Formats: sequence, C-alpha cells, structure tokens
Amino acid sequence: MTPPNPDFPVRLEVDHPDRLSRLLIFVKWLLLIPHYIALWLLGIAAVLVLVFAWFAVLITGRYPEGLFNFLVGYERWRFRLASYLMLQTDRYPPFSLEDDPSYPVRLQVDYPERIARWRPLLHWLLAIPAIVVTAVLGLITYVIVVIAWFAILITGRYPGALFNFVTITLRWSLRVTVFTYWMTERYPPFVWA
Repeated sequence: MTPPNPDFPVRLEVDHPDRLSRLLIFVKWLLLIPHYIALWLLGIAAVLVLVFAWFAVLITGRYPEGLFNFLVGYERWRFRLASYLMLQTDRYPPFSLEDDPSYPVRLQVDYPERIARWRPLLHWLLAIPAIVVTAVLGLITYVIVVIAWFAILITGRYPGALFNFVTITLRWSLRVTVFTYWMTERYPPFVWA
C-alpha cells in the first residue's frame, strides 16, 4: 500500500497494480510517442500561461482560475505519462487534461484564493533546496525503475517497496513543481510520503 499523501494542497495517488505485462515493459517508451508530441505542444502553451499568470499574480494577487486549471491539467497529463513510463501502470494514459477517477494515477491541486504578489518574483529562489532534493531523488528513482523492470520481467509484479519509492519521488517532484509555479504558498514538506 502506498503511503498516504501528507497534509499539503497537492496530492498524487497511484494505485499499485496486482500484475503487470512482462512484454509491455519493452515498448512503453515507444507507445508514448504521440503523448511526447502532445505534451511538447502543451508545454509551449504552459510556458505562455505561466507568463500570463506571473503578471496576473504580480498585479492582482490572484491566480486566474482558468490558467491555474490549465496548469493542473498539464501536470496531470505529465505525471500520468511519467507513471506509465516508470512502469507503475499498464493502462495507457488518456489524452486529456481532465481528472479521470477511474485512471490509476490521480492528481489534485487545491486552488488558492490569494497569492502574495511578491511570490512570482522570488518563489523560484525559495524552491532551490527542494529542487536539489528532488533531483537527487530523481536519479535514485531511475536506478530503482531499472531494478523494477527486471523484477516485472521475471515475476510480472512491481515490488511494493520500489513502487512506493517511485510514487513518493513523483509526489516530491509534483509538490516542488507546483510550489515553483507559485500555485501554492506552502513550502513542500520534507516528509517521506
């Protein structure tokens, strides 16, 4: 069982599968080519949205809800893709920014009513320690995914401890990303969950 999310306005849930395909692990990266193209185009739009949101928060102290929802949808798509690529699910990710409660990877971000106007200017600086920790965890996670690949190839199962490590690393990354986009004022907690 994956550890519960910490008390933070960003939540990522990934269901641990009972069995995984031993053959699909060879081609998952190839099957995602259409998603890479779509996310590349959405990434360009996300950068433009961040620029508009930067000015909006700086001037009004509010994150425009439409821009916020687009960025949440973009991250939802990105993390579904990452979870699929890291072998956590065999269900092909949907081409959608919308929440799908039936999909085994679910992402939620609470909308903030107000954001301090100074945050767009300095938020990225505050995030540096969390970004460094996330980068280190990311490197370790890639090694763990390789080990999990062999475990899935042999047994058809993702070992629980490895699955949890990957899920928690994805949560760290998501919390830091949302904080860096100044979508929350709360600093990402340094907790292993």
